Amino acid sequence: MPVVSIMSIDRHQIRERCTEAVFERGENYRSEGRISRVHRFGGCIAADVQGSRSYDVAVDFSTTPFEATCTCPYDGPGTCKHVVAVLLEVADAPPDDEQAEIESILDTVTRDALQSFLLDELARNPQLRDRFRARFDNDSRSVDEYRDEIEQLFDNHTAEYPVVTEAIDFSHFFEQAQQYLARDRYREAATVYRALAEEIEHNEDRIDAAYDHYAQTFRRALDGYVECVRTADLSDEAYQDALSALAERAGDAIGPYAEQYREALERLEEDR
Repeated sequence: MPVVSIMSIDRHQIRERCTEAVFERGENYRSEGRISRVHRFGGCIAADVQGSRSYDVAVDFSTTPFEATCTCPYDGPGTCKHVVAVLLEVADAPPDDEQAEIESILDTVTRDALQSFLLDELARNPQLRDRFRARFDNDSRSVDEYRDEIEQLFDNHTAEYPVVTEAIDFSHFFEQAQQYLARDRYREAATVYRALAEEIEHNEDRIDAAYDHYAQTFRRALDGYVECVRTADLSDEAYQDALSALAERAGDAIGPYAEQYREALERLEEDR
């Protein structure tokens, strides 16, 4: 597949990433001025797009094909209208790259000042703390610790109403797993994926909308778990523990969750 850069993306390539209706809505969103900011740092684009509320759009052109994510609850085919609006904006007017400027500033900052700034940001941003740990901390959190954090998200979204009526954004858990994978820490990434799959299944009775979002997130997390277990250099005991975790959920879960756990278990049993 050809590499698509920020400078070379065009309307045809954007159209291939979405349905005709979504492309039209994305064009409308852009013409209506719903994009409040677009920033570029190297091969990455970050933007805010106003829909029923403000949504965060991120596009990474350093991958092939490029990856685009949005915090909106869209669960249809292809990418969403918010991403399309941003891509159209970037195609017509690529934003200035801030990377060189930031690197120049970093050259003038002392170690103590940089550490103080980072600690302040980590104190305010739990998701940034998770990514920081995944990149630099050799220790890892347990499945239960991740499950508690994900459970809290469901609690927060049901504080005023007993069921979840929108798509919860789990993207930072996948980003954290990717940080581990970039360092070949497959066990730690598997822990993140397992916790996410189990918590979505555990909270199935609290989900009352955006069903495809949760089904796709569960599938992605479970597939990630299987691939990490396959790739990690596990002892026979650790591999058996992974099988046992899937077998337990296959026995306790209901409906399609149980079936998908069984399929995942069969895949790992065949590999051994």
